[in-house]
Amino acid sequence: MTRWAMVADLRRCVGCQTCTAACKHANATPPGVQWRRVLDIEMGEYPDVQRAFVPMGCQHCDEPACLPVCPTTATRKRADGIVTIDYDLCIGCAYCTMACPYQARSKAPAGVFAYGSRPTDNEELRDDPGQRSVATKCTFCVERIDSGLEKGLQPGVHPEATPACVNSCIAEALAFGDLEDPQSNVSQLLARHEHFRINEELGTGPGFFYLWDRKAP
Repeated sequence: MTRWAMVADLRRCVGCQTCTAACKHANATPPGVQWRRVLDIEMGEYPDVQRAFVPMGCQHCDEPACLPVCPTTATRKRADGIVTIDYDLCIGCAYCTMACPYQARSKAPAGVFAYGSRPTDNEELRDDPGQRSVATKCTFCVERIDSGLEKGLQPGVHPEATPACVNSCIAEALAFGDLEDPQSNVSQLLARHEHFRINEELGTGPGFFYLWDRKAP
């Protein structure tokens, strides 16, 4: 069995937002809609103040809070752990947006582009009218994963089969792979480092892990 997951090393992330830009380019999301964003968090009190950059997006949960509230079954979870949206079934009610504890979902407005009412060349090439006026979110670039697997490529290893945000990270802070494979990059990272998952106490079982320190010998 396969369980796709993403890992972010908080010691490496520099908050450059390159992953955000790469995601927007790859998916042609409209203004105000960001499937991948990076939180800028300040901690502590002067003079002992620290800053952390935290990549965020859909956590592709084991028990997604967005799934049971969907009245049309548009939100679904694949056997490999990826949470998807069937845009043909979505009615844009935004119940899932309200239920998501990660603020990972957006309702994409129709007829809005980066520079007004006319799309740029990239938006015209990549924009899908079926994804407007419905709920949208990070998909782990599922089309790239499925296409890569058909070609015999390994997601997380071969860029063509790996999410765009991971490929673009200048600090190599993001990793992607199969959590069920003990030899995968993500499994090896989690075995060697202390890590946590956001809002794990809610029982959602997020598929996004955050590294913060190396495990003691």
